[in-house]
Amino acid sequence: MEASKPMRGLRIAVVGPGLIGKQHVTLIRENPGCELAGIVAPDHEPDREFARAQNVPIYRTIDECLSRGDIDGVVISSPNRFHAHQARICIEANIPVLIEKPIAASMADGKVLAELALERNAKVLVGHHRAHSPLLATARSAIKEGRLGRVVSIMGSAQFYKPVHYFEEGPWRKEIGGGPILINLIHEIGNLRSLCGEISAVQAMASSAVRGFPVEDTVAINLIFSNGALGTFLLSDTAATARSWEQTSRENASYPTYADEDCYWIAGTIGSLAVPTMRLKYYSDAVAPSWWTPFSEEVLPVLRRDPLCCQLEHFLQVIRGKSEPLVSAMDGLRNLQVSEAICESAQKSKIVYL
Repeated sequence: MEASKPMRGLRIAVVGPGLIGKQHVTLIRENPGCELAGIVAPDHEPDREFARAQNVPIYRTIDECLSRGDIDGVVISSPNRFHAHQARICIEANIPVLIEKPIAASMADGKVLAELALERNAKVLVGHHRAHSPLLATARSAIKEGRLGRVVSIMGSAQFYKPVHYFEEGPWRKEIGGGPILINLIHEIGNLRSLCGEISAVQAMASSAVRGFPVEDTVAINLIFSNGALGTFLLSDTAATARSWEQTSRENASYPTYADEDCYWIAGTIGSLAVPTMRLKYYSDAVAPSWWTPFSEEVLPVLRRDPLCCQLEHFLQVIRGKSEPLVSAMDGLRNLQVSEAICESAQKSKIVYL
């Protein structure tokens, strides 16, 4: 009887070797299940130097890269405006693709792409990498198992202080479209949907009082979920506090973290969960809960891992046909839709129904 052949590493190409693209390259290099097959980037010397350092070819277009005939998957980490077009090329070539968030630069482009993916039954994973976090997986399990009872409310926070040089290095971040709603909030929308279900309406108030830029620096948001739960969320890039995912999750070593802080608080009819400390408070007697009854308390165990690493492992499983995308094209489109609705609500001072 012949010995089974070892499974070869999947050949992955990375489009756009920017900040996040270089992270993808590093993770691909470190994962024994795949190998870096090439870089797709404009014909600029820094990109050529990067490709030479990785000892892989550089291609000016995705078509040129795919023409070699042995690419198993593509990671798109180019600027947002190119996402839809580049992903379409991959889908039409029947190549699995991981698209960095947002799925597209506009709802119109995103809708066309998501419908194409559905029509072709394409293997499309949208890069909302926090969905792969063991912290969120643990929280989702606790909710699904009924440990909180029926979910009633969620309070969330993404408040941090972006330094002056952040805006000097990218002046576009001072303008409409460059604020924390479209840069940062889309991550949070994906998290909230994964925890509490679909969002059916939003109401937002925005302020630019601190920085004085044309774009917002602070936003207060109300959320209505389809299951009847309500939510509130505070977003700010000028608040000196640690109540953000980056500064509480301990998943990104670039940020200082504070083990006693949380950024999400989910409450149900018999218990509540703080994330990411995973502090659970619940009534042992779920039949007769009362605010006069002391809570039982527990900290749910979590084995922390880099969600970007988990996302890559999941993408390899998607390519091999062993998993369905955790964040599908339609999920990515929904996150973009909610983010745009929050922008509209803040601008027009009204509730926006999705």
